[in-house]
Formats: sequence, C-alpha cells, structure tokens
Amino acid sequence: MVRKVKVKTELLAAIHETAKDLHDLGFIDMRKMRKYDLLCLEPIPNYDSKKIRKLRIQLQLSQSVLAAILNISLSTVQKWEIDEKHPRGPSLKLLHLLDKKGIEAIL
Repeated sequence: MVRKVKVKTELLAAIHETAKDLHDLGFIDMRKMRKYDLLCLEPIPNYDSKKIRKLRIQLQLSQSVLAAILNISLSTVQKWEIDEKHPRGPSLKLLHLLDKKGIEAIL
C-alpha cells in the first residue's frame, strides 16, 4: 500500500512536469496550468497564531521585520499572532517558504 502512494506521488510529479513543459511551449494556457498545480502539488498548510509566532522567534525576527520581509503591515502580523486574522494567498505561501527553506530563500 505504501508503494502505491509513492508511485502516485512520482506519477503526479511527472504529470506536472509534462504540463509545465507544455505550458512553456504554449500548448496549455495559464488557467489549465493552475488546475494542474492544484491537482499535482501539495497544498500549503494553514498557519495559526502559535505557529507564526514560533516561526518568527525561531528565525529571530521582530514583528516589524517579518512584516517588511512579507511586504505586509505590522498590524497584520500582530493580528495574526493574536489570532484575529489568518494569512492567505501570497503571504501564506511566503510563510511556508520561510518555514521550509529559511529566510535566505526570500531575501
């Protein structure tokens, strides 16, 4: 059973790579490519207030520096950390990138 999951992941990776190549050549439009992205790529996990604060402290960043790196306001980071707001869209992707690859991947 575990082997099937691994094969499926490898298969989806191959499908996505082929779709990207076809997109680069102009055979697949951006709308269709986004569908392949959703189908083949792993979803980005949600970041709650505790996880955001832990990540910020782990990277030794102040709230204002994190806001500058993500190109958002200081109040947005503050609201994330008190669980008043939640990151979405590009901010969520950048937080995930910070979490997985470190600050060097963004700067």
